[in-house]
Parts: sequence; C-alpha cells; structure tokens
Amino acid sequence: MNAKPILLGLYACCLCGCITQEFEVPETEATTVTPTGTEIALNAVLNSLRQSSEPVVSFEATDTYFTGYVISSDVAGNFYHELLLQDAPENPSSGITLQLNENALYTTYEPGRKVYVYVDGLAITTENGVMQLGIRDGNGITDIPGSLINSHVVRDAEVAELVPLPLSISQFSEAYENVLIQLDQAQFSQSEVLGAFPKTFAGEVTDAFDGIRLLETCDPRGRTLVSTSTFASFKSVALPSGKGSISGILSRDFYDDFYILRINTTQAIDFSSDDRCDPEVYGCGQATTEGETLLFTEDFSEQSRNNPIEGNGWTNYIEYGVQAWEAYNASGTNSSQGVSARIDSYQSGDALSVCWLITPAIDLANNTQVRLRFETSSSFADGSDLEVLFSTDWDGDPTTVTQARWQLLRDAFVIRDQDFFGDWYSSGIVNLSCTPAETGYVAFKYTGSTQEAFDGTYQLDNISITAD
Repeated sequence: MNAKPILLGLYACCLCGCITQEFEVPETEATTVTPTGTEIALNAVLNSLRQSSEPVVSFEATDTYFTGYVISSDVAGNFYHELLLQDAPENPSSGITLQLNENALYTTYEPGRKVYVYVDGLAITTENGVMQLGIRDGNGITDIPGSLINSHVVRDAEVAELVPLPLSISQFSEAYENVLIQLDQAQFSQSEVLGAFPKTFAGEVTDAFDGIRLLETCDPRGRTLVSTSTFASFKSVALPSGKGSISGILSRDFYDDFYILRINTTQAIDFSSDDRCDPEVYGCGQATTEGETLLFTEDFSEQSRNNPIEGNGWTNYIEYGVQAWEAYNASGTNSSQGVSARIDSYQSGDALSVCWLITPAIDLANNTQVRLRFETSSSFADGSDLEVLFSTDWDGDPTTVTQARWQLLRDAFVIRDQDFFGDWYSSGIVNLSCTPAETGYVAFKYTGSTQEAFDGTYQLDNISITAD
C-alpha cells in the first residue's frame, strides 16, 4: 500500500502512455568513478539500526560510503520516489531502500547500475517493515531532496547483469528483504485467474492504492502475495494464467503483516507453461447414512464465545491477517445454532485474510467407510470464499500447512453467496475413504476478497466424522 497517494495521483498522470513491454532508457553519460572516503559494507549500515535501541539512526561527520546495485525501476510506475539497492548483482547478502524526491529515476539509475552511497547526513529507519535511508525527520525519515541526491548517490559507469536470487517461499526472512529474488514453478492462484472473472494486476474496482494477488509455488509448495500499485501503467493488464518463473523484490506490506513481491514490469513474469499445479479434487461420492462409529464430533457448545476456536484437536491457523475462527452465537434472522464457529474479515483492517480450521488427525487405516458431515451458513459471503479441503500428507505442524498437499472435497456442499443467509445448509454425508492412506485431515479454509469492505461471514457447525 502506497504511503503517498496524493503525490502518486499526480505522478500517475505522467505515466498514462507507458507500455510495459518496450521501454528505452535515455542515453546519459557516466564515467568510471574512483570513490573517496572509507568504504563499508551495506550490511554494516543495516546493522547500525539493528544494534540500536533507537527507531532512527543518523550518520554524522563521516566519510563512509557503501556500494550498491540498482534493482528497482519506476519506468512503469510501480515504484515511486524510491531506489532499491542490493550489495551485489548476483548472490546478494543485503538490500536497502533509498527515499529520493525525484521522478523518472530509471533515466539515471536503471536496474543493474552501480552506485556509491555516501551516508553522511542521512538516517536509517524501518518503514513499512523494511530498512530505508533518507533525511531524518523526527522519529522517521523523509525523501532526500533532489538538490542533494548527487551528493549522496554517485553513479558509476558499470551496468551489471542482475541475476535474481533463487528462493523458496519458506526461505523468506528479513535477510532477503529489499533483494531481487526469483520464484520458480510459480502461478497465480486459480481463484485469481481461472474463475468467471479473471483479475488484473491492480485494475479491479475494489483495488485501492494496491492490488494484492495470491501467488503459489508448486514445488516446494508455498503461497505469497504480489503487490501492484494502482498507479502502475500495467495495473489493468490481465494476470497470466500459466505457470513459470517470476522475479521481483521481496518486501513487506504497508502494515508489515506479511511478505510481498514487487515487480518492475510484467517482463519479470514468464508463465508460459500451461501445466498448472492447482489443488486436485478428492471425490469419493456421498453416502446415504452416517457410520455407527463416531471418530470426531464438534458442535462448539464448549467453546468460549467471541474467542478463537481451540481444544478438541483443532488447529486454528491464520495464514494472512489477524482474523481467526471464533466461537459465536446470535439470535434473530441469521441465528446461530447455539454456539457456532464463525469467521469474518469485514472491516478487519487486513489487506488479506486467510485462516484455516483443521480437524485433528482422522484414522483412515483402522476404519472403513469414513464419512464427514457438517453445516454452513453465512451473513452475505460477498467476495470471500470457504473451501473444504482434505490432506493425507500434512504432518500436523501449523508451520507446514501451506506446504502440504490439500485436495478439494468436491462432494461437500458449502453455502453459496446466492443462498439465503438465514438458513443452515448440510454438506451431505461425504465419503473420505476412496484412496488408501493412514491418516487424513479436513480443513475449512476461509479466504477474504482482499477488500475488507467486501469480505463476508461464514459460519460452521455440527461437524461429525463417522465410520462403520
């Protein structure tokens, strides 16, 4: 989410005619520079803040500088008044954001350009979750004025070939923030690109300041987010529906809640393969009766109202946002059935809400004809979604939920947005035993629309798992 919407609006007017496929960098002379002063590593600059108890660290009366390579470009408007640098063109160990009060930075500092940054008179802090350099302004920083940029950022003749750092989503950490990375075997989530209304990067009517899109990797499995400014010239370009590689700068969202990937242009994406790795469908059909042996039951009557669901073997895992499945009861038109489980990200403040409620392990090896039944209701689902998933390879560890293989339970009915919100709907009696496995888990996965004012509510109740 961009922190400067008014200025961005003015800047966007200058970008309306841009195309993301063909940009030319104006010819500007540069000479090989022999820097003066004392060179320090970029990591030493970062450590000055990490090792301080103060929110801002200023550099004063020093001749020190560090070497950086430009990895960002404002050519398509997805970056604004910022220059992102890493300490090497290949296999970098650290990166940083410079706040610069200047437009069209790509004409002077194109990706790969080597620069020397003199830190005297600058200050470092953490904004939006990432390390940034600028001019001190109280307990924060502001842009380096245009008149001072050349005093602090010295441009060398070298333009190196940038090699994105191959990473897996599970490796994301502070050490790789502000670094150009690459994810392989990646694809946008099927909910973004394969539905009735495929999405653009940031051109939906519900996108404000940024478009947030779910990105998945197939091997190893993982999920992250791609963030695109609504002032980017490619905001209305349709998301690619294939699979492949994507390179971008690892960063944090505006509220510092989760990792995001920011791209310079759509050329950063090569999703040319049609061999997607979408969740498989697990379909054993439905039964006419429940089994006589009760393996698991939950009516939530013992849960503490208005508190997260816990106990009874449940895993209540928040993947994105702050909203958990909670115990709830209400009367009136859309009444609960005593106490129910509910999830609702409406007006939560979250850019994205994803939460899983997962049953304890189900013994499939020693039971035959295992069957599942539950009921769902909603208070206008709107743009949110509830999926019922089944896994036989999850290890029960919440940190590995997104790395497991989850299959859609095709035969389980879940209330739809067009169904009457005041009623409760049965899932039917769903068979779970058509493939050999030792153990299984059922997950109720809620995904918000990424727009809090359009995120609805789902309720869940009367869950039973039985066998013969």
